[in-house]
Amino acid sequence: MIARILIPILLAVLLTDLYIDRRFTRRRCSSRWKRCLWLLPSVAIYILSFLLASEKSFVPADVLYIHLYLLLLGVYLLPRLLFVVCSAVGWGIRVMAGKKDNWGNLVGFAVAVTCVVMVVYGATIGWRNLQVKHVHLTFSQLPPAFDGYRIVHFSDFHAGTFAAPLRDFVEEAVDSMLAQQADLICFTGDIQNVRPEELRPVAYLLSALSAKDGVCSVMGNHDYSMYLHADSATRAASEQATAKAEEAMGWHVLRNSHRVIHRGNDSIFVVGTENDGQPPFPSKANWQQALAGVPQGAFTLVLQHDPSAWRRNVLPHTQAALTLSGHTHGGQFGLFGWRPTQWRYPDDLGLYSHSEKAAEEPRYLYITAGLGGVVPFRLGVNPEITVITLHSAKQ
Repeated sequence: MIARILIPILLAVLLTDLYIDRRFTRRRCSSRWKRCLWLLPSVAIYILSFLLASEKSFVPADVLYIHLYLLLLGVYLLPRLLFVVCSAVGWGIRVMAGKKDNWGNLVGFAVAVTCVVMVVYGATIGWRNLQVKHVHLTFSQLPPAFDGYRIVHFSDFHAGTFAAPLRDFVEEAVDSMLAQQADLICFTGDIQNVRPEELRPVAYLLSALSAKDGVCSVMGNHDYSMYLHADSATRAASEQATAKAEEAMGWHVLRNSHRVIHRGNDSIFVVGTENDGQPPFPSKANWQQALAGVPQGAFTLVLQHDPSAWRRNVLPHTQAALTLSGHTHGGQFGLFGWRPTQWRYPDDLGLYSHSEKAAEEPRYLYITAGLGGVVPFRLGVNPEITVITLHSAKQ
């Protein structure tokens, strides 16, 4: 993980140190030793960056180290970088306008303090601010027997992030899902960060999830071995172990397959495929296999981790009325309605609809912000559980 961003981090540290030393420290501190003391946090970042970049897997087995490192970047490097940008812009304006004062320093200080507050909030309070959302959707093809059918949707659990001090959040999430008295619980992938062993400390909590029609799940990009540095046999065994761990919790793992749910003589179909992503994410979905045996015109619910598959494969190749996805986390950060995931995904968070013709009933995609993440940080995009209630227009 850190290896992918090592060069930008090192450059940011170097450039901010050079600017601050030249513009401020050198002028106010004549002692070279005292100036060197100001560089100690930067030296620590350099050392930690190289150590963590040497980790072959996406994140180390003990994620505490990566969490502390990223927190250090958030409360030290990022505020300094923002201050330097504001100060440099202010200096340029001062020179061009012939002014005496650099107002960029004052603006930069305010921005830096705000950044520290936001980072601390997101790392301590924001990621625990669990939200239960309610969505109501009406379909003409939904059998009347399923009118009022309640689906609890959650995704992106990332078990390895929830070390012992954070496990109370998992308990809260499980209790919240059970309180919804759902007909069906759907999990749309990324149950782990890298390794199936991450599930052991929390499996007893996830095993408590229950609904009238059980728990259905699919695998996400983190549930495959792409983030694990190991030989091919170990990687293949890791993928199988992840699926078996979910099955051992009583979940129905849909790997290019489907389930039929009955209410009397009526039925709906829950289709789940392997991850259907675009590079660098895995693309293992087999839609023909997953849909084999699903009748034309049947109400179909699709579970697919990657929402980009909705426009690429779900809409053109299936008749699915509703697709549930995760993967994006909503960027785990939002400010005034803007999220970084909007750069990569046209559909990145919330409810989307599509219809080929004006008179045609829309088909829906719901993307949840997820429960967790490799990094326990949330600001402006809360961890969520979604309760989707289906209504039949045939009344």
